[in-house]
Amino acid sequence: MANKQIKVTLVKSLAGQLKNISASVRGLGLRRPHQTIEVADTPQNRGMIGKASHLLKVEAPAEGGK
Repeated sequence: MANKQIKVTLVKSLAGQLKNISASVRGLGLRRPHQTIEVADTPQNRGMIGKASHLLKVEAPAEGGK
């Protein structure tokens, strides 16, 4: 069974954000603006994305390939 992945990109800086928002973004693995990562589509990750949704761009990765 394949785990679903989602692409998350940090589009704005963490400067001036509340500590809990910065911690959520860092918990996802994002460090720099315009950095893109793929994370598992879990309720925990969705919660962190929701907390910082104003700083992130979320998209589903392209299907197929492998």
